[in-house]
Amino acid sequence: QVQLVESGGGSVQAGGSLRLSCAASGRTFSRSFMAWFRQDPEKEREFVATVSGSGGNTYYADSVKGRFNISRDNAKNTVYLRMNSLKPEDTAVYYCAASRNIDYSGSTYSTGRYDYDYWGQGTQVTVSS
Repeated sequence: QVQLVESGGGSVQAGGSLRLSCAASGRTFSRSFMAWFRQDPEKEREFVATVSGSGGNTYYADSVKGRFNISRDNAKNTVYLRMNSLKPEDTAVYYCAASRNIDYSGSTYSTGRYDYDYWGQGTQVTVSS
C-alpha cells in the first residue's frame, strides 16, 4: 500500500522559513516525478513545485519562485520543500503528490494535478503578518 506522509508544517511569522518533508512508502518513486500542491479552504488546489525523478529538473509556480526550493533524496524515498521569506498568502494546507508512471529519463515533471496518482494527507502552514 502506497503512502505519502507529510511533516514539517506549522505556524510562522511573515519572513520566516519552514521545511516540509514527504516520506513515501509502499514503493520506490526514484523514477517518478513528484510535486507539492497547496489549498486554501476557499480556493482550488494549486500547483507549487515539481521535481523530476532524478531530482535534476524542477519547476515552480510564479508565486513561489525564488523563495521555495524543492528537492528529493531518493535513497530515503523522500521529497522536501524548503520555504523561505514566507508571506501570509502562503497560508494553506500543503500536499505532497507522486506519479505512478515510471520515467526512465528521470527528467520529466508535471504541474498538472491530474498527472498525480498518490497524495498525502496534507500539512497545515500558517503565516501570520
